[in-house]
Amino acid sequence: MEYIGYFSSILIGVALGLIGGGGSILTVPVLVYLFAIEPVLATAYSLFIVGLTSAVGSVGYFKKGLVNIKTAIVFGIPSIIAVFTTRALIVPAIPKVLFSTDNFTLTKDLFLMLLFAVIMIFASYSMIKEDKKNSMEAPQAQKFNYPIILLEGAVVGIITGLVGAGGGFLIIPALVILSKLPMKEAVGTSLVIIAAKSLIGFFGESGENGVNWQFLFTISAFAIVGIFIGTALSKKVDGAKLKPAFGWFVLVMGIYIITKELFLK
Repeated sequence: MEYIGYFSSILIGVALGLIGGGGSILTVPVLVYLFAIEPVLATAYSLFIVGLTSAVGSVGYFKKGLVNIKTAIVFGIPSIIAVFTTRALIVPAIPKVLFSTDNFTLTKDLFLMLLFAVIMIFASYSMIKEDKKNSMEAPQAQKFNYPIILLEGAVVGIITGLVGAGGGFLIIPALVILSKLPMKEAVGTSLVIIAAKSLIGFFGESGENGVNWQFLFTISAFAIVGIFIGTALSKKVDGAKLKPAFGWFVLVMGIYIITKELFLK
């Protein structure tokens, strides 16, 4: 299983480099099902892996001038505050058993995995649907809908803190629609936001779980190799055309997680 896990770690980076998002949503299932890491720790590890991989991936976009610093700050600040607060205060405060009946017990681990699966299903919809508005990259005058951007930044931060997903599937459409960024600039800016909030969220962890740094850096290294592969492929393959297929894969994974956690244990 470990070899499959290492290969899947490469795919995490490939997806990030090729379509600008979605790869991070594979990280928790890879850690839980292929490396047998318990879900709460897996969400923390995911933050580090996703954050470091996105940071490396964003360097190329910086060099090409495809990172909008102002947008990254406006969207990133509430997101960073939210993810840090979620990891430091909210996640540790969730009881180990939320409720129990004669036939069913909702534990903290089960709750986080089910929440993650539901978010995967919602994410798959945004990937599968054809967004003609976003596919057109005609330059538009940038404008900020500050209340909505700040609110969405906070919501994405909370989701990231709870389930360890970077939230690129939410950030990129928000940057295109709310900030009027061209798609490639939205991808580069999204990677910077994901890197900042994920790494800060990871270090906001309460420290109740030990960190296996060797394992973290190993998986991150595989994911970083993947993001270089994905970035290289993006020059030859239209990531937008692959996005719906990846969305269907994410949908199947979400349904599988719900089925496995509720009925196959």
